[in-house]
Amino acid sequence: MPTTTDPAGTPVPQRLLAAATRLFAEQGYDRTSVQEIVEAAGVTKGALYHYFGSKDDLLHEVYARVLRVQQERLDAFANADEPVEQRLRGAAADVVVTTIDNLDDAMIFFRSMHHLSPEKNKQVRAERRRYHERFRALIEEGQEQGVFSRATPADLVVDYHFGSVHHLSTWYRPGGPLTPQEVADHLADLLLRALRP
Repeated sequence: MPTTTDPAGTPVPQRLLAAATRLFAEQGYDRTSVQEIVEAAGVTKGALYHYFGSKDDLLHEVYARVLRVQQERLDAFANADEPVEQRLRGAAADVVVTTIDNLDDAMIFFRSMHHLSPEKNKQVRAERRRYHERFRALIEEGQEQGVFSRATPADLVVDYHFGSVHHLSTWYRPGGPLTPQEVADHLADLLLRALRP
C-alpha cells in the first residue's frame, strides 16, 4: 500500500492534485500522461488509481474542489443577517477573488471540460447550476424587495456576471496593475450599478 504522506507531510491526494494541476496548466489535459502525473507527485500509478480511479477523476476534482469552496462561501454570504445588496456584493466579489486565487484550476477546467466523461460532465453541470441558482436567488430576493431593478431578468444578470468571472483566466495576470480584490470590487460594483432601479 502506498504511503499516505511525503516527508513534508503532504497527503498523497493533494500531491497528485498539485502535480496534475501544474501539468494540465502547462501542457494541457490531453497531452499529460498518467505516468507524468505520478512521477511529478512522487507516487505510484497504484496510488493514483487508489485515490482517483482515472485521469478523468483528477480533472473533475481540480474543478470540484474550487467549486466546493465557492459554494460554501456563497452559502455563508446568502445566509448572513445583512441587507440583500451587501450579501450580493460580497458574494459577487468573493467569486472573483476565489477564481483568481485558483486561476490554473479555472483555466484548465474551461479548456478541458469537454474531455470529461458524459457522467462527470453532467455532475459538474449540476454542481455549477446549484451555485448559479443560489446566486440568482439573491438577485431575485433583491428584485422582490424593490432594491434591484426587474428590467433585466435575473438569469441574464447571472450569465453577465459569471461570463466575466469565467473569462478571468484569459486575461488576469498576477503582478498586474490590479490586485485580485480590486478586480473583484470593480466587477461587483459594475453588477450592483446594473441592478439599481
